[in-house]
Amino acid sequence: MGAPTKDPDAGTNVEDVAERIFTAALGAFDVLNIYLGDRLGWYRTLSEAGALAPDELADRTGTDPRYAREWLEQQAASGIVSVSEPESPDTPRRFRLEQAAAEVLADPSSMNYLAPLARFVGAAAVQLPALADAYTSGGGVSWAQFGSDARTGQADMNRPWYERALAGALAGVPDLHRHLGSAGTAIADIGCGEGWSAIALARAYPEAAVHGYDPDAPSTAAAAEHAVEAGLGDRMGFTTGDAANTLPEGAYDAVFAFECLHDLPHPVEILTAARRSLRPNGVVIVMDEAAEDAFTAPAGDVERLLYGFSTLLCLPDSMSHHPSAATGTVIRASTMRDYATRAGFSEVEVLPIEEFGFWRFYRLLP
Repeated sequence: MGAPTKDPDAGTNVEDVAERIFTAALGAFDVLNIYLGDRLGWYRTLSEAGALAPDELADRTGTDPRYAREWLEQQAASGIVSVSEPESPDTPRRFRLEQAAAEVLADPSSMNYLAPLARFVGAAAVQLPALADAYTSGGGVSWAQFGSDARTGQADMNRPWYERALAGALAGVPDLHRHLGSAGTAIADIGCGEGWSAIALARAYPEAAVHGYDPDAPSTAAAAEHAVEAGLGDRMGFTTGDAANTLPEGAYDAVFAFECLHDLPHPVEILTAARRSLRPNGVVIVMDEAAEDAFTAPAGDVERLLYGFSTLLCLPDSMSHHPSAATGTVIRASTMRDYATRAGFSEVEVLPIEEFGFWRFYRLLP
């Protein structure tokens, strides 16, 4: 996750800069075409059906064959799909999504599933005029404005990590695992989104009741549906609203905040409410971005990704509220400790949970 080394005296010539921008443009076109393939069901259909001609793909998905041909050729030109059969006078050209690409683009259970990342980019692209206005005025672009692409993109990309890795990660912290596994445990999940983190907690700790909080009504509605579909509706509930105002005092043995604190306009108030909602011996666990300890330029790929999210999505959402802490996605450990201290916590510990996406886990103790 470290930054690449570079000779500061070497300089950069015009050709290098032009090549960098040209390569970035190719990547942008790929990502936007990935958005189309994801949204139109083309990747899923190719994954299930094997090699298809453009007309066959269009027929199976209810889409236009001319667009399907152009998209398939673009995907093949970029090396995302392969050409299974060359075109001949009697045989149309067929295209195949190989297994590795299918896992990344069409398998929502894989922790390598990245098709939803294109939805994030698409959500930001639609709002570029609004973002330019916000950058001028100091205003923002809200999560509601970014719409369902941003909401489902985040939910679908994080879901496999919660479903496949969260229980094991928490089990790797024995005292926390025992605390959460006690009979009658009550757990809150603030900023729960579409509920996959809360559902993962309920599955990992069958003796616990889990309640999710989120200010976005479409997210909590989806979360409630997902909980019922998972057979966990009797142990789970969801509240739409600002957790700073809706968390009951003295109600929970543990409060979790998964990848949301950096988005919140008032993180100190949220953490203060979380602290007050704890029962004796309660704990707050925050999972947020594993940003570097200090700003470095040029930075590594993870830091660049975080700044991409921050400039186009997270910071504008936070600044759509007034007043706002305007944290941004690049939340460093020092910022987390500052927020926790101001919220009245006496201790902040980085938990020994590694290789869990781009995230870091903190334990906050009153």
